[in-house]
Amino acid sequence: MTVIVLTNCPAGLRGFLTRWLLEISPGVFIGGPSARIRAALWAEVQQYAGQGRALLAYSTDNEQGFTFETFDHKWHPVDHEGLTLIRRPHEGASASPAAVPTGWSKASKRRRFGRR
Repeated sequence: MTVIVLTNCPAGLRGFLTRWLLEISPGVFIGGPSARIRAALWAEVQQYAGQGRALLAYSTDNEQGFTFETFDHKWHPVDHEGLTLIRRPHEGASASPAAVPTGWSKASKRRRFGRR
């Protein structure tokens, strides 16, 4: 079983993938091509994705029963003691404590003094 998920990719690439896979939802393709065809499809996706992102997941003989690859994703697969996990970037690391406003909000001031 092979699943390819495309985000923000050209329509021509989606049409190309429908030759071998079934599009069950916009940008989500599923099918059972051979390993050689799957590798060729993934090479085409990487070449023609443009500004888009892509994810390939397929069944294999490991403990999880599947593996996956990403192209231009912020989330990346990481091998952790034989299991493939997804590493997501930490969004809150860039915010500094000084950026948080202090004091009363305008809405609470209005409620406090009875103004609307």
